[in-house]
Order: sequence, then C-alpha cells, then structure tokens
Amino acid sequence: MRVAAILAGITLAAPGFAATTDFGTCGTSLKNAAAAQSISAERFDQLFADITPDLSVLPLLNAQPEFTTPLWDYLAALVDSQRINDGRNRLAQHRALLEQVSAQYGVDPATIVAVWGVESDYGRVFGKRPLLQSLATLSCNGRRQPFFKGELLALLKLIDKGDLNPAGLTGSWAGAFGHTQFMPSTYARIAVDGDGDGRRDLVASIPDALASTANYLKQSGWRTGQPWGVEVRIPAGFNAALAGRTQRKPLADWRTLGITLVDGTPLQVPAIADDANAALLLPAGAKGPALLVFRNYDAIYSYNAAESYALAIATLADRLRGGNGLAAAWPTDDPGIGRDERRELQTLLLARGHDIGSADGMVGNATRRAIQVEQQRLGWKDADGRAGTRILQALRDARPAEPTAFRLPAGYQQLVQSPIVRSNVSMKDVQGLSTGDFNGFTAWKVETPFSTAAISVFGGQLLSFIPKGGQEVMWLSPTAKQPPTPIRGGAPVCWPYFSRQGQGNDVPAHGFVRTVAWQLRDAKREADGSIVLTLAPPPMENLGLRLQMLLRIGRTLEQELITENTGSQATSFTQALHNYFNVSDALKVDVTGLDGLTYLDKLDNGNTHVQKGDWNLRDPRDPGRSDRLYIQAGGHYVLRDPGFKRAIDITTTGSRTAVLWNAGEAGAAKMDDIGAAWRNYVCVEAANAGPDVIELAPGGRHTLKQVFEVKPL
Repeated sequence: MRVAAILAGITLAAPGFAATTDFGTCGTSLKNAAAAQSISAERFDQLFADITPDLSVLPLLNAQPEFTTPLWDYLAALVDSQRINDGRNRLAQHRALLEQVSAQYGVDPATIVAVWGVESDYGRVFGKRPLLQSLATLSCNGRRQPFFKGELLALLKLIDKGDLNPAGLTGSWAGAFGHTQFMPSTYARIAVDGDGDGRRDLVASIPDALASTANYLKQSGWRTGQPWGVEVRIPAGFNAALAGRTQRKPLADWRTLGITLVDGTPLQVPAIADDANAALLLPAGAKGPALLVFRNYDAIYSYNAAESYALAIATLADRLRGGNGLAAAWPTDDPGIGRDERRELQTLLLARGHDIGSADGMVGNATRRAIQVEQQRLGWKDADGRAGTRILQALRDARPAEPTAFRLPAGYQQLVQSPIVRSNVSMKDVQGLSTGDFNGFTAWKVETPFSTAAISVFGGQLLSFIPKGGQEVMWLSPTAKQPPTPIRGGAPVCWPYFSRQGQGNDVPAHGFVRTVAWQLRDAKREADGSIVLTLAPPPMENLGLRLQMLLRIGRTLEQELITENTGSQATSFTQALHNYFNVSDALKVDVTGLDGLTYLDKLDNGNTHVQKGDWNLRDPRDPGRSDRLYIQAGGHYVLRDPGFKRAIDITTTGSRTAVLWNAGEAGAAKMDDIGAAWRNYVCVEAANAGPDVIELAPGGRHTLKQVFEVKPL
C-alpha cells in the first residue's frame, strides 16, 4: 500500500490545532520531495508500505518535559544515583574507546558519557515510536511542518544511502534516535564512523555514537580542557535581571558586582577558564543555585536548546568526575526524587492497593492518579499528583498496616468437602484445553505449541509447567495427599493470609482458598497458541475480599492474583504464591537477586539478617534448610540449577516479599508428603508477608504477578 493511497482524501482533525493539512496532498508532496533528493518512487513506496498517520504525536509538540517539568524534578530524575553509578561503569567499560575519541575531538570522556546517559540511559531507551510514521505525521500536521519535512527527507536519504536499516527503526516522538538521540539532519551533517566499518550507525554502534557526540560538541565550539561553568554565590539584593545565558560579562565585572565562588572565595580567572567572559544563570531565581557558565556550556546547550537539559548534562558530567553536585538547595520544600525513590514510592502505593502496574520508577498517569488519591486522603490542598519527597516521606511515615484477623467464612466446611467441578467454559471450544487426571488430581490440562501445564481444580493450584522439549519446572510430591488435605507441591495459593500471620488457631494455615474447589470462569487461545485462563475460588460470605487468578501459558508462565476489596471497610491482608520448583539437587542450586536484602529468619526466632551473596542451602550459618522472608525484595530472581543445566528466571510485580524455603533433611523426615524428597525442590515464593502487609481501601484493587521463563544455563 502506498503512502499517498493511505492518506489520499483523508482530512484528519487534531483537536487544539487550527490548521490540519490534507494528507492526500501532503503524501504526494512528500513523494515528490523525496524524488528531488534522488530517492526513487519505488524505494519511497517500499519504505512507506505500512505507514499510517499517528496523531498522538501532535499534543507532544507543546508538552516537552524540558519546558513543563519543575527543574528540581527534571534534574532529580536525570542525575540520580542509578544514572551516576551506571555512567561511572560505562567510563570504565569503554575507557580505551573514550580516550581515543577524546584525543581526536578534544571533548572529555565524562561529558560524552553524560550526553549518552541523559539521551538514552546508556542505550536502554531509544524511544518506541516508529520514526517514519512520526516524522510523516508531523510533516503534514500541526506546527513546524517544514522543519519535520526536512527531517523526514534527511532520514530517507540516510536509509537509502545504507547508513541505517529501516526495519524496526524507532525513536522519540519528534524523530531523534540512536544512543545519543540525533535528529536525522544532524546525523547527516555530524555523524562519523567511529568503528571503521564504513557506515555511520548511531543505533547499533556505540563507537559511532560516542565519536559522533564528541564531534557534535567540537563543531558547536567546545574548548578542550575548559570547564562548562562554576557554581557561585550572589550577594543579597543582587539584580537578577543581569542573569541570562546571552548576557556575558568579563569575570572581573562579575567579581565587582559581589559574586564569589560558592564557598565565598574570590573568583580567580586563571583557575576557572581561559575564557574570561561568562554568563550568570539563576535557573530557579535568586533564591536557588547560581552558576557562571562559559563557552562549553553553550556547546552543550546547542544539543537541545533547553536550560534544564544543558544543566542535566553538565551536572551529570561533574558527578561522573567524582563531584558532589550543586551545593545550593533548590527553592522548594518538596525536592524531586530519583528512580530508586520513585520505585520505593510506587511500591508503597502498590501496598496500599493502587493498581499502577509495576514499580519501575517511571511515573505515568496511573502513578500520578494514585498519588493524588493519597494526597487527598492526607488532607493536602495541593493534591497535584506530583511524585516528590513530601509524599514519599508521608507514605514512609504512615503507620504500617496490621493484617486483618479473618473469621472462618460461613459455610466454609461445606466448600472444603464439595467435589463439584465448576466451569463456565466448554473444553471443546478452546483448542489445547481439557480436564482430566494429573497424578491423581482432577485438573485443567493445557497444551500449547510452547509448553504444557496442569492446574488442580482443588485449590486452583498450578501443578505442572513443562516448556516444550524441557523438564518439569514445578515439583509435586510423589506422596501428596488427596483432598481435603492441601496438595504438597506446585504453586499453592495462600490467601488472604500467609501462614497464620495475624490469625488465630480457629482458621486453617495459609488461607481459605487452597482447600476448596475453584471455578474456571473464562479461557481463550491467543493468536500465537498461548492459552489464558481466568479462575476464582467460590464466593465466601463475610470475607469482604474477592480473589481472581489469571494464568497465561505459553513461552513463559504468567500468573496473577487480583484482590479486590468489595466491603465498606479498609482491609489488610497477606498472601503468597508458594512455588515449589523442581531441582536436580537442592544442595547444589543458587538463587540470585537477594544479595544485600534484609531477611527475617523463622529458624532464628524471626531475627533479622542481611543476605550476603546468592542464596543457597550451603550457607554455613544454617546449612541444609531455609525459612526466610526477604522484605522489600526487588522482584527479580534467577534459580540456577547446574544439574538440570537450566536457569529459571522469576520476575514478580506487586510482591514486596520473597520467601525462600526448604524443610531440610530433619524437618522433611517429619513430613510424610516430603520425606527423602526434600532435595528435589526449592521454594521461591512471590509474597506480601511479614511487615509487607497490603492495605486495601474499599473498592481498592491489588495485583500480584509472577512470570517464569526457563533458559539454558
């Protein structure tokens, strides 16, 4: 399909934009302009075969974060501990390359790496928008159409020349792309071949990207060996109208006006820069940090003409050199927070029942709405949904929730004894889904092109997951008891409490749902052959909580526990997916992802300890057994099994606790459904337990999710 054909005759309205270009006319214009750049009609049609307009880019023209985010938030997000540590690691990793590039272009390694860090988080974030689609849309809609048309043509020439592979080429909404986010016209003019392969590829080649960045700064007037600026102190009553990047004065003039270095010592021209002219920046007004900046600051500023952006590059470069950052505080009582703190904030929001996805440190609309709810609950008048220090501290200081003491639901014993298999799904309607016996248990059996699985009707318990051509992932006791005794093995669902936490002896251990028959509410086969099941335990009177479980069986196994508060009172609960993993020898496996975490050791009266290195049953402090609750856990663990030559990658969200358990030889000898088989399993459980209690407001919803992926070791 041709782009002109896609766009012909279509006039797309974009709310908020006065003029909307006819895409049919624009499509023809783009094709003609490309032909004038020696790009054949056939090549143009090939590149635009699947291009359709994407008007979602238009509102972003007026919402760039450099201009809409408070400066202290912007810098806190971009110059945080994670980016600093990662940048220092990149300096060490690419030392030889950076020394070569620095010698060739005269730009110091820290500044080059700082640009890389701010632009793409060191190659992690290139942008997800298809470049041709975004630039074609912006060329034909909204303001600045001539600019974006020029960028589109420049991109087409780069592709046609062979510098870039168009397949999967993505970037920012505005067309910047690659490790250091060049616009296409800048790419065409500035990019260099840093690895000597005859191509300038800023997407796939780190040497090309770093050398091109250095070349850009050199072409923008970078002065070798000179600083970008220096933090200073202004006197009381200083005329702030003298500040501004373009208002330059000799340093002697600034000294005469009473400006000193930030520590109060006089400005010394030779000690600062050969360039005696400087501009004063007061990015947050006279009450915030003050900086004198030189020509190298202008070179950074030219990369992206925004003061906040240039300051992020400059201050990150200083931190990569070992500096401590700006000395003066920003004029706010609510400073911004970095990604580690944002993840902590999101974890606290998840624990309070806000359905915001994962704690990934990226503050989107769902996180902002949840913050606003908490701000309103706290009685704040400025409930703006902003992620800052104030709301983080308020949620840290909130009294930890105590688990609700649940009463045995009415009719519970009848539910336990019920043999009825309930299903809203006809097995014959879903290819690969059936019911039958699995190791003596009535189960839903799943077969996909990638894997098989079995889920017990009793307890809704995953009993088996086998990747195609692989070994069983879950361990199921060969002497597991029949209902109504809980099944030993697989992945028992412990809900709405874990163990007997907060409960009396009048209720069963590990919750109400693992000893009742579950219902299959929905099942569907996806286009790739994966199967998605929706299951739930029977309704329980007087509980106030409702549980639903989703299972997606395919290349990976995904499992979600979705808890909703259907009552009129806040309810606190604990939970776990009590995974028994099948291993070759429990004494020889290791679990990564726990190093440095605090854990409560139930075999040591619940005392706290700090994990040192990977977890295993060879820990000299307590060899051969484990019953540990790792609190504030990170949610990514890898069970490495050299005997089976595989690694089980375990990723969790909505789970703040990891439980690592094995009964050990002596303990297992007292358990007739484990016994000598204790070396065949290791429990790595996704949980919210111990101090990590979930509190749900009425109408609140919480999702605990885990994903298993088996990889060769």
